[in-house]
Amino acid sequence: MAKPGRDPRAELVEAGAQVLAQQGPGALSARSLARAAGTSTMAVYTHFGGMPAVVRAIIHEGFARLAAELEDVPGSADPVADCASLALAYRRAAHRAPHLYRVMFGATGIELTTEDRGIGAYTLRVARDAVARCIEAGRFRPAEPWVLTRQSWCLAHGLVSLELAGFYPDPAGGDADFRTHLVNFAAGAGDDLPRAEASITKAFGG
Repeated sequence: MAKPGRDPRAELVEAGAQVLAQQGPGALSARSLARAAGTSTMAVYTHFGGMPAVVRAIIHEGFARLAAELEDVPGSADPVADCASLALAYRRAAHRAPHLYRVMFGATGIELTTEDRGIGAYTLRVARDAVARCIEAGRFRPAEPWVLTRQSWCLAHGLVSLELAGFYPDPAGGDADFRTHLVNFAAGAGDDLPRAEASITKAFGG
C-alpha cells in the first residue's frame, strides 16, 4: 500500500531519469526502475504500460519543469533584460534537475521522437515572445524572432552542457562567461553595447 502523500508515478519518472543519466539506456528496465523507485515491477506497468512510455514521461516531465521555470520569469519594461532573465532561468532549471536535462536533450543515448522535439520547441515560446519584444522596441535588428531565439538557445544550452560536464567547476566562472556571452549575443542581435551591458547586469541582479 502506498504511503499517504506519495506519487508513485512521479517517483518512477524521477528514478528512471536518474538511472538513464547515471547508467545509460541499457540499464533501464522494469526491474531496475522498480528497484530504484523502491516499488514493484507491477507498478511500472500499472502506471505506464511499458518502458517506452516511461521514457516519454521522463522527457515530457523535464520540459514541463523547464516551461514552469521560464513562465515564472516576470516581464518588465526592458525586453533585453527579460531575455537574459529567461536564459538564467533555463540554466537554473538544468542545474536543479541535471538528470532530466540530460535525458530530455538525448545526452543519455535516448532517441528523441518528433513529438519530443515539438514539445521542446514549444517550451521556448516564452523566450521567442521576449525576443519579438526586443525587435519591436528597436533593441534588436529586424529578424525572424525564432531565428534569434534559437541562437540564444544554442548559447545557453552549450554553456549549461559544459557546466554539467564539469568544465566549469567554479560557478563564478560560469556566471562570468554566461554574462559575457549574453551581452555579446544582444550586441550581435543589434543592441547598443553599453545598453546591452546595463540590461544584462540588471538581469544578474546588479
